[in-house]
Amino acid sequence: MIKVVIIGSGNVAHHLIKAFSESSEIEIIQAFARNKAALSNVLESHQIISDFRELKKADLYIIAVSDDAINWVSEQLLFTDRLVVHTSGSAAIAEINSKNRRGVFYPVQSVSKNKSVDFKSIPIGIEAENDSDLKTIEMLANSISEKVFQMDSSQRKALHVAAVFVNNFVNYMYQIGSEICTENRISFDILKPLIEETVKKIDAISPKEAQTGPAIRNDKNTINAHLEFLLDENKKNIYKILTQSIQENGKKL
Repeated sequence: MIKVVIIGSGNVAHHLIKAFSESSEIEIIQAFARNKAALSNVLESHQIISDFRELKKADLYIIAVSDDAINWVSEQLLFTDRLVVHTSGSAAIAEINSKNRRGVFYPVQSVSKNKSVDFKSIPIGIEAENDSDLKTIEMLANSISEKVFQMDSSQRKALHVAAVFVNNFVNYMYQIGSEICTENRISFDILKPLIEETVKKIDAISPKEAQTGPAIRNDKNTINAHLEFLLDENKKNIYKILTQSIQENGKKL
């Protein structure tokens, strides 16, 4: 079995602990949290520590904290020459202090603490500085996911930028749409079949081919009517920027 220590208590740490706990190939021997209570619902109290000096020896240490804290956390580790990985999409492998062997274990998914996650369908990007460590990380990833990909820090950063566009930005568009519906006493549920169909469509054709709407058609009357309807300047500016970008992209077809 691969013995693992989780360092962190946020959303990613919670879901990794749950996923690894269900695997017969992984043993979580410890988790570090500044506030022990933050992990009390997923681990026994004796498995949770808040002092770096209490870290036990493991095959792999997973730093699941914010990007800005990765380097600091890795510097607090009192041991050397052990395998330490982070879970960030945008941080380079070099963010981990070089006194230990370094790697990356990046789940390509947006997770919320109170929503269950099926890791089998979640792609995991992995990276290491040597073949032996890469094999260990790969075994760890394969124990919970059916989609494991090796990629370097540059590729992972590109993937993370793409993920922000297709997830975070798209979700913000949902928020704007929901606000417009609420302001006009319309149920946002009416739009959900449209959202679902849009997602299904890109399984059959490319996003570029799937683009529809007034911008790609250059329907100026509809565009102007929409801009006149939007009184909020932020929403109006977003509409203008996206419309222009879609039209410019459409010229390349």
